[in-house]
Amino acid sequence: MSVRTLSRIDRLLTGCERALEAVGGAPLAQRPSPSADLAESELDEAERRHAAGLMRINHTGEVCAQALYLGQAALARDADNREHLLHAAAEETDHLAWCAERLQQLDSRPSLLNPLWYAGSYAIGAAAALAGDALSLGFVVETERQVEAHLADHLQQLPPQDERSRAVLTRMQADEIRHAQAAQQRGGIDLPFPLPQLMHASSMVMKTVAYRL
Repeated sequence: MSVRTLSRIDRLLTGCERALEAVGGAPLAQRPSPSADLAESELDEAERRHAAGLMRINHTGEVCAQALYLGQAALARDADNREHLLHAAAEETDHLAWCAERLQQLDSRPSLLNPLWYAGSYAIGAAAALAGDALSLGFVVETERQVEAHLADHLQQLPPQDERSRAVLTRMQADEIRHAQAAQQRGGIDLPFPLPQLMHASSMVMKTVAYRL
C-alpha cells in the first residue's frame, strides 16, 4: 500500500483545521483527563471565579503552545525535529482539551481573544523556525521553562480544595518539564538577551488579559 505525500495545500488545510480546533474549543484528548476520577469540590463564588480565571489563562497558554509548535514545525529544516515538534503539539492538545473541560465544569469559558493569541503565537513560532532549528528548539526550552514556572505559581494560587484543577495542572507541569528537556537534548540553545525577558513580558500581558477576558 502506497503512502501519500501531503502537498502544500494538504498541509495548509490541516493547519487550518488544527487552528479551528484550538480556538473553537473542540480538541480531542488522546489521554484521559487527570481529574476524571476525582469528585467535584465545593467552591464559593469567589473561589470558582478565581479558579476559572486561572484555568482560562492555562487554556490560552495551550492555544499559544499549539500555534507555536505548529508554526515551528511548518518551517523546521530538519525532518526529525519537525516530527518532534508535531508530537509535542499532540501532547499539548491533551492539555488544551483538559483545560477546556475544566472551564466547562467551572461554568466558565475560554478567552474571547484566543484567535488573536493563536495568530500571534503562530507567527512567532514560524519566525523562530526561520532562524534555524537550534534557536527554534531553544525557544521551546525557554517557553516550557516559563510555562512550568507559571504552573507552579497557579498550583499555589488555586483554592486548596480544588483537586480537579490541581490534578490537571500537575500533569501539565510534568509534561512541560519533559518537553523542555527533550528540546534541549535535541540541540536547543540558550536564547540570547533580551528574548527571554521579552517572552516573559508578553506572557504577563496575556495572563493579565486572559484572566478576565
